[in-house]
Amino acid sequence: MTFVGDKCFSIRRCILWCTMGRHQQEEIGVILKLIMGSTRHFLRALGYGSFGALIVLLTIFVYTLYNRPELQVWHEAELSEEFTAQSDLQTMEEYLELENVVFQQLDQLVFRRTGVDYGGGINRFQKGSLSDPERWPRNWNRSFELIPKQPTAAVLLIHGMSDSPYSMRSIAEQLHQSGARVLGLRLPGHGTAPSGLLDARWEDMAAAVRLAVPYLAREVAGRPLFIVGYSHGAALTLTYALETLEDESLPRVDGLVLLSPEIAISKLAAFAIWQARLGRLLGLEKLAWNSIMPEYDPFKHGSFALNAAIQAYRITGHVNARISALADSGSLAGMPPVLAFQSAVDATVLAPALVTGLFNRLQVGGHELVIFDINRYTNIEDLLKGDPTSWLDGLRERQNTPFSLSLLANTNEWSQDLNIHQSGPGNRGRQTCVSGLRWPGGLFSLSHVALPFPADDPLYGNRGASSSPGIYLGMLALRGEHNVLRVSPAEMLRLRWNPFHRYMVSRIGAFMHLSQPADLRCTKQ
Repeated sequence: MTFVGDKCFSIRRCILWCTMGRHQQEEIGVILKLIMGSTRHFLRALGYGSFGALIVLLTIFVYTLYNRPELQVWHEAELSEEFTAQSDLQTMEEYLELENVVFQQLDQLVFRRTGVDYGGGINRFQKGSLSDPERWPRNWNRSFELIPKQPTAAVLLIHGMSDSPYSMRSIAEQLHQSGARVLGLRLPGHGTAPSGLLDARWEDMAAAVRLAVPYLAREVAGRPLFIVGYSHGAALTLTYALETLEDESLPRVDGLVLLSPEIAISKLAAFAIWQARLGRLLGLEKLAWNSIMPEYDPFKHGSFALNAAIQAYRITGHVNARISALADSGSLAGMPPVLAFQSAVDATVLAPALVTGLFNRLQVGGHELVIFDINRYTNIEDLLKGDPTSWLDGLRERQNTPFSLSLLANTNEWSQDLNIHQSGPGNRGRQTCVSGLRWPGGLFSLSHVALPFPADDPLYGNRGASSSPGIYLGMLALRGEHNVLRVSPAEMLRLRWNPFHRYMVSRIGAFMHLSQPADLRCTKQ
């Protein structure tokens, strides 16, 4: 009927045109030409205008990025001796020898060009400054190993992006005290200068992990072997474990511990690729940097290379693709037990993706997920931007999950005490346990960078922290006028220590059978 109607309408239109006089037809033709011409002019102008606006915005964007602080020697140093996946190394011993060479090169190309600080400055690349890593009893920017007389297990600890082995120091020391032989691995491109991350690839870092695991497996033959990964290190931990499901030549591990794991990051990270390409096209070196900041932290880079974000984006895509493929083939059933800790809010990684991207795809096999909820104390909730943890609602109500869940949350809105809401895999019942934990005053949540560090950490801890041999950053909050400091107030106020660190380490020890699980007072729901 629609076709017939349209056909009739066209016939009527033809009849109307034929009955018009020639003068009327010419007038209508002129009008149509004017309309068509105006439309073409309008579209052409719109196109030129849009292109012009794009050029203006692009110019402003480039100018803003390039009008940042000047690059320093630590942004430009080429550490040519750094390990890559193509390096002709076969053992961890060779990796550590090469690491010595890299730090000698760092000393020659950076430290010797910045001189000595005698006035108590805060530049990590000036010897003698408060941020000089050599002020500490051990330079935690380097790989380290703690060896007990009779190890009962071996643990590889892998730090995060732009980080250093220092972030794994406290966990390593406590696992070592429990009888484990631990290796804190420095990833390629890290612990040296920010320029180390201009070219490093995640494949280089994965290759370093493939040297470390066989080394530990050989050193503690017959003992359990675990990997603890933090943030980007957790993505590398998963990468190795997934590789063992397909490559029988790789030593298998007995369990994985993931802290704030990098399972997924914002898709905006993909734009870092285009900014980097634009910088290369225009020959503007500053565009290779997401941020150019003072280097005041002795064990973490202040400046952040765009390539670091690109590698984080690439490895999360790789991990998710491998998990999907192995889940479809049924091979994911061989995944070793996974214990993960995650803050319910995380500005660096997408916290819900840990459930949807990993835990939901696992099969029952001793997997445990621990989530730290936000502080829902009534005096704080009014200041929140809505409820940033709405994704937890469905998780709380789920039945028949392939993993155990422990959710640490306020006892009620009038208390800062925490209960642990536990549910087992399958259809096992739920219970609520008294944790004995409590939110310290003034904290509304954990942060991505807080989980590995205890409250008494000498660099990042609370006011009651151990004495620092150099700079102390844990409660740093300089007050004054805004837009004066190069370091943003938001960065200084970000929580750097975990008030529940002791609980977390006790869970890790029990997971590795290095200690007994805590005896909690629980009631069934």
